[in-house]
Amino acid sequence: MRYIIFLVLLLLNVILVAKSHLDLDWTQGSIKNRSRRDISCREDLEYAHDNLCCLNCPAGTYMKSPCLRDSEKGECEPCEFDLFTEHGNGLKKCLSCIKCRSDQDTIEKCTSTQNTRCVCKQGSFCLPDQACEVCKKCSKCKEDEEMVERCTVSSNTVCRKRMSLGSSLSVTLLVVLPLTAMVVCTASVVYWKQTKISKSAVTSRSPKEVVKICMGERDDLREERQNAQNAKECEQSRRLLPLNGKESLKKTFDFFEEIDVHYRNRFFRFVGLSCNALKMAESVFPEDRVYELLKIWMEKEGMKADFNTLIAALIHLDQRLSAENIIAKAISNGLFKYEDE
Repeated sequence: MRYIIFLVLLLLNVILVAKSHLDLDWTQGSIKNRSRRDISCREDLEYAHDNLCCLNCPAGTYMKSPCLRDSEKGECEPCEFDLFTEHGNGLKKCLSCIKCRSDQDTIEKCTSTQNTRCVCKQGSFCLPDQACEVCKKCSKCKEDEEMVERCTVSSNTVCRKRMSLGSSLSVTLLVVLPLTAMVVCTASVVYWKQTKISKSAVTSRSPKEVVKICMGERDDLREERQNAQNAKECEQSRRLLPLNGKESLKKTFDFFEEIDVHYRNRFFRFVGLSCNALKMAESVFPEDRVYELLKIWMEKEGMKADFNTLIAALIHLDQRLSAENIIAKAISNGLFKYEDE
């Protein structure tokens, strides 16, 4: 009986020893596998495969079979026709070359190391910062506009308003007439001084009379300009009233795309937007920039935001034609009406 008990105890010891060895082997294997899984390959130089870091295949090829040891190159196979890889890689197959759409022209054919390059056909364009899902038709300048920049494959036509007769008259009144008055005054003063120095015969006018004439001409000019300003203010006094509160004002924002692109920054600075606001708007798509800036202006002004303020700013900048077009659209769309109607 003692002999049997001894054999049982001996058998239990053998089982415990074997179990401890198995646990130790499993633990060491897990640590080893985990360290292999944690391995990181060099970016753009190697790719990971089965806990190994294999060297990339060169551009124009793909990985047909991986490497068997670390930092070695596997078997690389050249790309077939109409397939490519542009960079070193561990891809299992080459990439397919794209086909240019019907609205595009091919400027570079596909090679084993470069994809096909396409551009929009003449008369259409795609903006470089947008996904080119379809080429847009180039815009044409209106009859009252002139071309500033031609349409290219990556930009639309840029147009600006031609200077109207009203603008030309304003320039004449505000620039030419004051300069003429200054020349007349200067000539009169010089003539008076020369007459005094030479002690020539007394003319029909004394020096005081000459100065009086000069001042009179300035007063006449000032009165003429004041009358023109009063006429403009009288014309602007016909205020426009919104038919649906602030919603009417917001719906007119699209109409202000009418503004000449060369006057837009001056316009927004005139109505009170800061240079920082204008710079921040440069990140917005060009076709949405005017709308976003007007939203910023409306939030800044709050209850004081008024359609009449925007129209007055355009007239001040001699953009009367744009102002009249915007007013016509606002009235025809049922957004505003004149106060006296």
